[in-house]
Amino acid sequence: MPCYEHVFIARPDVSSQHVESLVETFSNVLTEGGGNVGKTEYWGLRNLAYRIRKNRKGHYILMNIDAPHPAVAEMERQMRLHDDVIRFMTLRVDALDDAPSIMMQAREERGRGRRERRGPREGNTENRPSDNDRNEEPKE
Repeated sequence: MPCYEHVFIARPDVSSQHVESLVETFSNVLTEGGGNVGKTEYWGLRNLAYRIRKNRKGHYILMNIDAPHPAVAEMERQMRLHDDVIRFMTLRVDALDDAPSIMMQAREERGRGRRERRGPREGNTENRPSDNDRNEEPKE
């Protein structure tokens, strides 16, 4: 069966639980059509590059799909009719990757190691000599 990467954007005013139910709904459409969903990633509420239907933000979701084309076409048809889906895009790929996507890798890198990269703060006086020590002449 052909493999697809599918990304869709849901309206920002829906809850994350509603977004999960949307993913389940569209996954059921694919399984009824003879396919399956490998992994889904919720990328979060992100800013859009430009306004779409008066929205500036949207919930981004990635789905890895292994399904025949008619099942994917039916899912896309239902997404066009659904009011909570702002945009979607489906790409055919040679093979599905089980590793986290670039968006999830970037999130993990941002979350860890922030303090490790920074040096001591300027207001921190623990390891600096005091003013009195700097002004004193060396004693003989």
